[in-house]
Amino acid sequence: MLRKNEIMRLEGAMDNRGFHQGSFSSFQSSSSDEDLMDIPGTAMDFSMRDDVPPLDREIEGNKSYNGGGIGSSNRIMDFLEEPIPGVGTYDDFNTIDWVREKSRDRDRHREITNKSKESTWALIHSVSDAFSGWLLMLLIGLLSGSLAGLIDISAHWMTDLKEGICTGGFWFNHEHCCWNSEHVTFEDRDKCPEWNSWSQLIISTDQGAFAYIVNYFMYVLWALLFAFLAVSLVKAFAPYACGSGIPEIKTILSGFIIRGYLGKWTLVIKTITLVLAVSSGLSLGKEGPLVHVACCCGNILCHCFNKYRKNEAKRREVLSAAAAAGVSVAFGAPIGGVLFSLEEVSYYFPLKTLWRSFFAALVAAFTLRSINPFGNSRLVLFYVEFHTPWHLFELVPFIVLGIFGGLWGALFIRTNIAWCRKRKTTQLGKYPVVEVLIVTAITAILAFPNEYTRMSTSELISELFNDCGLLDSSKLCDYENHFNTSKGGELPDRPAGVGVYSAMWQLALTLILKIVITIFTFGMKIPSGLFIPSMAVGAIAGRLLGVGMEQLAYYHHDWGIFNSWCSQGADCITPGLYAMVGAAACLGGVTRMTVSLVVIMFELTGGLEYIVPLMAAAMTSKWVADALGREGIYDAHIRLNGYPFLEAKEEFAHKTLAMDVMKPRRNDPLLTVLTQDSMTVEDVETIISETTYSGFPVVVSRESQRLVGFVLRRDLIISIENARKKQDGVVSTSIIYFTEHSPPMPPYTPPTLKLRNILDLSPFTVTDLTPMEIVVDIFRKLGLRQCLVTHNGRLLGIITKKDVLKHIAQMANQDPESILFN
Repeated sequence: MLRKNEIMRLEGAMDNRGFHQGSFSSFQSSSSDEDLMDIPGTAMDFSMRDDVPPLDREIEGNKSYNGGGIGSSNRIMDFLEEPIPGVGTYDDFNTIDWVREKSRDRDRHREITNKSKESTWALIHSVSDAFSGWLLMLLIGLLSGSLAGLIDISAHWMTDLKEGICTGGFWFNHEHCCWNSEHVTFEDRDKCPEWNSWSQLIISTDQGAFAYIVNYFMYVLWALLFAFLAVSLVKAFAPYACGSGIPEIKTILSGFIIRGYLGKWTLVIKTITLVLAVSSGLSLGKEGPLVHVACCCGNILCHCFNKYRKNEAKRREVLSAAAAAGVSVAFGAPIGGVLFSLEEVSYYFPLKTLWRSFFAALVAAFTLRSINPFGNSRLVLFYVEFHTPWHLFELVPFIVLGIFGGLWGALFIRTNIAWCRKRKTTQLGKYPVVEVLIVTAITAILAFPNEYTRMSTSELISELFNDCGLLDSSKLCDYENHFNTSKGGELPDRPAGVGVYSAMWQLALTLILKIVITIFTFGMKIPSGLFIPSMAVGAIAGRLLGVGMEQLAYYHHDWGIFNSWCSQGADCITPGLYAMVGAAACLGGVTRMTVSLVVIMFELTGGLEYIVPLMAAAMTSKWVADALGREGIYDAHIRLNGYPFLEAKEEFAHKTLAMDVMKPRRNDPLLTVLTQDSMTVEDVETIISETTYSGFPVVVSRESQRLVGFVLRRDLIISIENARKKQDGVVSTSIIYFTEHSPPMPPYTPPTLKLRNILDLSPFTVTDLTPMEIVVDIFRKLGLRQCLVTHNGRLLGIITKKDVLKHIAQMANQDPESILFN
């Protein structure tokens, strides 16, 4: 169920508003299994009951506080001897403390190891704890593979539904419908009496202009219906289900909290609407959103294991493995999925996560292979095998394709980001349903007349990758002579026929449409991936170039560049290989992937022989695209949305110091601090209500400014709330102590409150003269939320992650205020 304040919290960014007494419920999660962050026990009732006496009543000889403001107890009530629900967790739109989370996990593991030597049951618990990670990977792989198979089968059927229906069983798609037909010929294997177009069902004929208009109308109508259902479901039930999800997953894996983004409602709605969006014929793919779907599976399954449910850093290791499983089922490339997670999305990727990612990707691919959604015993629709070797001279056109891919990537990123920014800053963003329907209508109207735009993008890529053989009836394989009889029928002649020339014109128009319409499609409020449209653009360009090279070699085989390796009549050029290289080049230009991209494309072809052309194209496209703009599409969308993501790939080369970035600056108000033993509950509550900071440094005294530690705002609020409810005698005048021991108190004073257990006694500090390049490196490698600045042990200021991001933007001549979550 959609939370009522979902949109308000999006606009609220990372802003913690004022504190109110009795407001502990505001920190509770509406649905613990839906949220990325889990608050164990937040549903507990803290009201006083007879069978749960307050802690001070359990202390022998201690008189309870009667509400008059003064009690007789001189003892400090350390109510944190047992964990308080909510302490140590995080607010929405905040960054986790990686160091604290890893320390917690080490303590938990050390405790389990020590107890395992005491009893057999503890030993069994220790073994189950060690095995739980592998069991979780198994479940993620099974669930991700099953959902991917369901999405593939459903999308294939609903895509064909736009053109007709199978009378032998409406649940069959076009291909499966004709498989069982006894009246189908090999030449017309796509035509069978069991499959009826909409014109045949409505007006009983498939011939003539009126039949064409009926089919045209039904195609557009189904496309609009699918798109309307997709955007309506997203808007009504799960706004987080839109887009590809990869920019947000990168941000979440870097330590940012976005509650509900990987929840159960997002998973359900994204799975359903992804099928609808792909079936509508829009220029988008399902591969990127499948990563989001797999990460949702991983997050939800984490709630079954305390080891991962209660530790945000451990959970992000699981999400990294889930991302690998998502790419594994998206492309049928388990190794490529692991490398994609390592290269593109993961922020922290230890060796243990590498092994588990490999296992999760393996299980996911095996599950999808068992389902066999395409009926070809392959994991993807466009699996191909090439048999003709490539020649060294062909590296030139491969590099040309790389240049094209880099130019296309840079052009797409700039234009798409400009359009998305316009959507965010104008009235256009207020009408997502209208926008989706307009783009769908334009796409469908322009797509139907051209068979290459009418078919699904995956089928188009499959046809472009295909290496023509004797049994192919596609226009792309319509060559005049299939065999050269003078050479015994062994070496095929390849003079292009009428069908090939016709296909070239249609593909050229398809290329223009795909380039333009994808710019406006990616980023709409529906699930939309970018892998398949980018690959389609490159595959079309590659096939056009490949056919051109093929015909050049055929008609001019005596040229010096051909005569040494391409004899007359020989099948020297493989246009499908050019299509594959072009697809890799364009995908690399948009995403800036290199190693994982080459491995994914290599796993698609099943041949080691073509790694060098793929590497040449991928590197060329990255160099060209980087020369025109450093950011890939996902990094650009992260910056557009203002996510606090600190890119680990770029170096900070400016000569600034920590004192230039820290707050407070000169002429600013003094830094808000807490003292270790002289502030009352009322003083602390006043500071909390008057500020919006996420935490406060604790010092010995305001005069000395000697640093003691750092306490989080959330932990303070929850601890004070809990003390007021569970401990008699805590009033506004009670003194808060952050020290180990406290001085004896005079009689009849209110009980003091000891909060040392929520104090971070080892906050990261730097001196005011520390170079910012070192500070940035510390933030990147340790995943810090904030860093305190000192001079000779005295506290001077604080540097937060947002301050670092703003400083980097300012040094790059960008608007520093753009680093705000929106």
